[in-house]
Amino acid sequence: MESRKREYKPLTIPRLTWQKKVCTDTYGELVAQPLEPGFGTTLGNALRRVLLSSIEGASVTSVIVKGINNEFSPLPGVEEDAMQMMLNIKGVVVRSEDGMPGQMRLKVSGEGVARVSDIVADENLVVVNGEHVIAHLAPEGELDITFFVEPGRGYVPAQWPLEQAYQPDGRVYLDAMFSPVRRVMFDVEKTRVGKDIDYDKLTLRIFTDGSETPGDVLHYAVSVLRTQLEHFLVAAEIPFNELASAPEQEEEDAPVELGSIDLQGIPAEVLLKPIEELELSVRAHNCLINAGVKRVVDLIVLTEDDVLRIKNFGRKSLNEVKESVKAFGKAAGHPLSLGMEISEDDVKKLTAHVEN
Repeated sequence: MESRKREYKPLTIPRLTWQKKVCTDTYGELVAQPLEPGFGTTLGNALRRVLLSSIEGASVTSVIVKGINNEFSPLPGVEEDAMQMMLNIKGVVVRSEDGMPGQMRLKVSGEGVARVSDIVADENLVVVNGEHVIAHLAPEGELDITFFVEPGRGYVPAQWPLEQAYQPDGRVYLDAMFSPVRRVMFDVEKTRVGKDIDYDKLTLRIFTDGSETPGDVLHYAVSVLRTQLEHFLVAAEIPFNELASAPEQEEEDAPVELGSIDLQGIPAEVLLKPIEELELSVRAHNCLINAGVKRVVDLIVLTEDDVLRIKNFGRKSLNEVKESVKAFGKAAGHPLSLGMEISEDDVKKLTAHVEN
């Protein structure tokens, strides 16, 4: 008896775009669209929970401070008490390059400020927030600290050995927050695919402490999810990616006609004008150029929130840009504003068409 091979309907495969104009080492904004209806919330929730709970990092788990044997001991010549200094030490951001434990040493004396940048670390460790203050010293002050760094996940309370009030080596154990992820937010909006308007657009915003980039932690989170979900498969995986790849490839290989690009009826020459045509103030113009916004189309696809995230860009400059864009569009005979939905693919096709 022959077994029938079942044919499956393809799923929509989203395009992933990092918003490079606003991304830094500690902040990343990813847009995934179009997603099948309902998938925005499903994927956003799953990624957010894994990002907040399961990313591996490194943290200071214990210290030996010369002259004290617990977090309540006084420290002569140091402005902070031992408890405050321990709280400052918890703010040290460190990265383990090989995922292994290591040690760091801080030794300073005399009047001044002891910072993270004064720490000497093992070769496999990198301290990130060099300007972070650990303590303030008086002229007679002296500080000698050995830091013990370990890898881990999530939050772990101080691991004091049982039935030992004080340690023979004077070690003080600390609570450890291993995760490099500080905050994760996501928004889901509706987007259009052809004539259908019920598809999802997911915007994921990731904040880290600088020890890992948003891109790296997202890669880790997706790997965790994929690895865990693999064990729920009871048969061979259905190749939805392969099912959806054929029509996508045909669309990319097809010749591009300018009339087929959805530009909301705006002529190409208007969209590709340099932002100098907007006659902005020097401050606003320079901020946009530094953020990589060089053409009118680069600007009008940004939302007001996107513009406000540009370095040194305030509300006053935003209002100026909105008025200039509106006036430029009116002069060109086509209404323009921020937040216009012109896809990145259409911009690329438009640019390639004009260049050719």
